[in-house]
Amino acid sequence: MSRISTPATIHAAPAASQSMLEAVKKQLGVVPNLFRLVSNSPAALEGYLGLSGALSKGALPAPTRERIALTIAEINGCNYCLSAHTYMGKNLAKLDDAEMTANRSGASNDTMANAAVRFAAKVARERGHVREEDVRAV
Repeated sequence: MSRISTPATIHAAPAASQSMLEAVKKQLGVVPNLFRLVSNSPAALEGYLGLSGALSKGALPAPTRERIALTIAEINGCNYCLSAHTYMGKNLAKLDDAEMTANRSGASNDTMANAAVRFAAKVARERGHVREEDVRAV
């Protein structure tokens, strides 16, 4: 049983969160449960969206980030994350089923992304204890 209520709709969320949830819906096409839950605290939602926005400006292209997210979700055994990133991988990053299957196995069919996905998998499996040659391989 959930101890924190999750707003069922954008309009059921606190007023200060509603415009942020509308922006999420515009970008993703849906409002994932995680965003609706976090919207109980407008400050937390703003912080989460700010962090996500900042990370999206990094060097990795969005499809590679989704590939890595699928890899990590599989390693961590997070069914919610797998579901969310499968949706984003397919609908936003335009990854095909074969690619997402490879990603869930810690690899990529895309030559450029493969090194990043394999490295992320190694970091997750080894809990950050990677060797110098692992870092150089990326």
